[in-house]
Amino acid sequence: MSTLRNKVQLIGNLGNDPEIINLESGTMLAKFSIATNESYKNKAGEKVTDTQWHNVVAWGPTAKLVENYLTKGKEVAIEGKLTSRSYDTKEGDKRFITEVVCNEIVMMGK
Repeated sequence: MSTLRNKVQLIGNLGNDPEIINLESGTMLAKFSIATNESYKNKAGEKVTDTQWHNVVAWGPTAKLVENYLTKGKEVAIEGKLTSRSYDTKEGDKRFITEVVCNEIVMMGK
């Protein structure tokens, strides 16, 4: 049952080309966002689409896969874990970020 803890699975489309960062240690990092859509009918019977954006990071071999195959608009299924972190801006404001740390990617569609 411990494998079900902090597990995220999403299917969506990349909102931008991935940002690839090669760290001094030699490790590769890929950052990108995906959009997931949910449709429903409102009280008036009109179809409404709700789009949610998710920040995703991938490390090492998974980041290499992202670099080689993913571009803006591609549909992907990802699996990973949800993480949160904070940082201080130059102005001294505290910012919070929630990301999915991706450990598996499946390319969908064409």
